[in-house]
Amino acid sequence: MIKLIAIDMDGTLLTAAQQITPENLEAIRWAQSKGVVVVIATGRSYREASFVLDAAGLICPMICVNGAEIRSVHKDIISTNALGKSTVRKIAAILDRNKIYFEVYTNKGTFTLDEDKAVSIMVDIYMSANPEADVNEVVKVAEKRITKGLVHKVESYDLLFNNDEYRIYKLLAFSFNQDLLAEAKNELLKVEGLAVSSSGVENLELTSVNAQKGIALKRFAQADGIDMKDTMAIGDNYNDLSMFKLAGLSVAMGNADEEIKAQCDKVTLTNEESGVAKAIWDALEGREE
Repeated sequence: MIKLIAIDMDGTLLTAAQQITPENLEAIRWAQSKGVVVVIATGRSYREASFVLDAAGLICPMICVNGAEIRSVHKDIISTNALGKSTVRKIAAILDRNKIYFEVYTNKGTFTLDEDKAVSIMVDIYMSANPEADVNEVVKVAEKRITKGLVHKVESYDLLFNNDEYRIYKLLAFSFNQDLLAEAKNELLKVEGLAVSSSGVENLELTSVNAQKGIALKRFAQADGIDMKDTMAIGDNYNDLSMFKLAGLSVAMGNADEEIKAQCDKVTLTNEESGVAKAIWDALEGREE
């Protein structure tokens, strides 16, 4: 019996227009009304995730930045898993050496050195999750990251790396050059204590090895006395694999890569077709009233 559901955001809960469909909202709220714990599990920062969830009136505990920050249903910080500053400098050096753009996610917001590339990286993530989407509309959505103050420009990342007030949760790297990205990834995989995943074709998500969606999902389950066999994870990309491996039931979105689908128990409809709602209804069908 499913008692806890973890749901990814981009390419899963959200459409290309960054909306939560009425069908998804209805299914989630119904599950919550039946006592099922619904957790949002995203690579987004807390502010970027809340921006969308609040607009839809959806209240859930959150696994943010792939597990680097965990928030309660009341939005309080439960735990954090930041990267060590020495590790951060190693990562930055590898990315700089390979001429790869990256953003820095911290406890005080997300930062960029280039606002234009900050838009480009989100367009890539959105389009990877929604290949049939209108690119012009996706660009408009991505530009809101800047206009709404969700991403801040700094002249140098040293301002973050050398200040103890900033805890570094994640580095999000981006490049259209697959050779450079692959070379950087090979180097990054050798960095001790680092988890390397991705949420789009041209990006790498770099967090502490302890900041992964699967680890955070297990923590939520244990806190509520829920056996992992009674959990379900729904997602579409490689940064969802850690929770797919631990959840009792793993569900890939219809828009996920075939490699992702092959590692899941079930495949639902696409994010544009309210695949999350279908996965919930299918899993909870026959649940006692």
